[in-house]
Amino acid sequence: MYTIEIYRKDARKKAGERLLSKEDLTVTTVEGATRYANKVLGPKDRVEVHQTMVTKRNMMNGKEFEERYDTPYYCSPSSETYWSM
Repeated sequence: MYTIEIYRKDARKKAGERLLSKEDLTVTTVEGATRYANKVLGPKDRVEVHQTMVTKRNMMNGKEFEERYDTPYYCSPSSETYWSM
């Protein structure tokens, strides 16, 4: 499973672009996700393709687990911040 993020140029933002949309896709390859994104892109848009679930290691017991790629660091069991709260 992949997730695409579509950004559009925007001079009003400090970074120079803003997040236009984020969609979870059920395609199995990066090429399939990119092909889908190219259908919805405008001339001022940029796309990022991410694997939706990533494997990380629990800091306390060392076991591997899966979490979304966009989980904040402090909410992830792989960080010291998570365990110190």
